[in-house]
Amino acid sequence: MDLSPHLDPRTDPGRADPQPDAPVNRRARFWRPRRVVILKAAAGSPVAERAARVGAELGAEVVHAARLTGLKGGDERQTYRSAKSTLAITTAPPSSLRLQPIPPSADFRLDLATGCPAHCQYCYLAGSLTGPPVTRAFSNLNAIWQAALDHRGQGTITSATDARADEGTTFEASCYTDPLAIEHLTGGLATLIERFGTQGDMGLRFTTKYDHVDDLLDLPHNGRTRMRASVNADIVARRWEGGTAPVAARLSALGRMAAAGYPVGLTVAPIMPVEDWEEAYAALFAQAAAALPDGADLTVELITHRFTPGSKEILTGWYPATTLEMDEAVRVRKFGKFGNVKYVYPAALMRDMRTTLEGLIDAHLSGARVLYWT
Repeated sequence: MDLSPHLDPRTDPGRADPQPDAPVNRRARFWRPRRVVILKAAAGSPVAERAARVGAELGAEVVHAARLTGLKGGDERQTYRSAKSTLAITTAPPSSLRLQPIPPSADFRLDLATGCPAHCQYCYLAGSLTGPPVTRAFSNLNAIWQAALDHRGQGTITSATDARADEGTTFEASCYTDPLAIEHLTGGLATLIERFGTQGDMGLRFTTKYDHVDDLLDLPHNGRTRMRASVNADIVARRWEGGTAPVAARLSALGRMAAAGYPVGLTVAPIMPVEDWEEAYAALFAQAAAALPDGADLTVELITHRFTPGSKEILTGWYPATTLEMDEAVRVRKFGKFGNVKYVYPAALMRDMRTTLEGLIDAHLSGARVLYWT
């Protein structure tokens, strides 16, 4: 694994504080944490040893500690910078091994990590995870795999549908992280891909805004892992997705994975009615069609932008100069099943966007299956 072509200390998000709405660097690169903290519970594991070795190669300070400290800064922005440049290697807690359903994506959530090194100004993790936004990668891969085996055959989301029953019991690895973003440091994703490849009635799923797939291409996946590229109109990616690979690079990686026999997908998220949005999304789907080989097993997931009062407060603290629209006055307030409030687009606009995007998919990606709109 050659990391050197991707290292640029002038632009790497682990080395600098991204400015809101500054043009995102269009050069794909590996994440370079400033600090790798190996917690006592994870010490000696293959994940910890790899993280320490690769982290040191990338210039990170490697620390062994009993607990994670040193994240708190003098203000919210300093805390954000410190946390976002730290990778902690720990173990998945017992609660993470009691797998939860994750509709509509998969039967169960399967966490390899929590937190993400990207700087997306709409980040959904801001409303889902507590504390500073540090990335915590789990080292107890055997326990995580055993949890998946223990939940085999118990799915009620995708397993219960005729359209997706062939995937077997499905497990989503991207709920609280981007596993490809940290794969060069942990190797956990490759481990799971190989293990799912030995099972004919289980399926692994992950989505990513990164493109470093070369080490995954030759794995014995046996078609049991579906990689999806998290993509958007280029104007959205350029404005609000700092520290990620360009959309074109993500689509190229998706094409290489499809050519290697992986089932693949597009996670189009978060969909926004930006200026000239119809043309912008038409260009995205045309670009995807050009990047994918003929006959690719392709799915599409369509997810619109929404926010909660809590996530808005956190995100405007992280990105005080953001131009991302989070205006309650132009949104519709909805309540989740537990009474939580979220703000979504008005129904007429939602219908217009859905009809338009599904029509564009039919025109450019006629063989794709649209799994859901939300």
